[in-house]
Amino acid sequence: MTDATDTTDLTDGADEGGARKDAGGGADEGGLSGLSAQLDRIGVEHKVVESTVVVVLPGTRKLKTVCLLTPAPDSLRVEAFVCRRPEENHAAVHEWLLQRNRRLFGVAYTVDAQGDIYLVGQLPASLADGDLDRLLGQVLEASDGDFNKILERGFASSIKREWKWRTDRGESLANLRQFSHMAED
Repeated sequence: MTDATDTTDLTDGADEGGARKDAGGGADEGGLSGLSAQLDRIGVEHKVVESTVVVVLPGTRKLKTVCLLTPAPDSLRVEAFVCRRPEENHAAVHEWLLQRNRRLFGVAYTVDAQGDIYLVGQLPASLADGDLDRLLGQVLEASDGDFNKILERGFASSIKREWKWRTDRGESLANLRQFSHMAED
């Protein structure tokens, strides 16, 4: 594992766009340190955990998206949890996710063996700073921007039940207001 506290100037091995390169022009051997340096340059807070860089992206609908960046000699894997397995309308949710994939940059929606929804991507290791920034922006835009749409399709009954339960008891509806159009009369 590369020491995340290494103060070696990693920009000497970067090309003009900030892409990680070794002396031979390929991905650097210290993929973690190079990736960490790139994230520093583009102003993204992160933490190195074992062989992965963890980035927490703040949102407005989905309060935070944890994004894992795992460098390999010839690629960079990105993975972000978006939502647990829908309770209902699985086919409609999956169809919507597949259609949404057509408009995403560098990542695509997928489900794991339990049916939980993730954004994943496999990109070249030598991403320029601007491309890494764009990739993280896409992860945030998709996970935060699509979150309520996924909930509306896959958790409609639960949202309606929760709305009714809170209304009947005079409880706060603050975090459900965005779903007021789904409330039963």
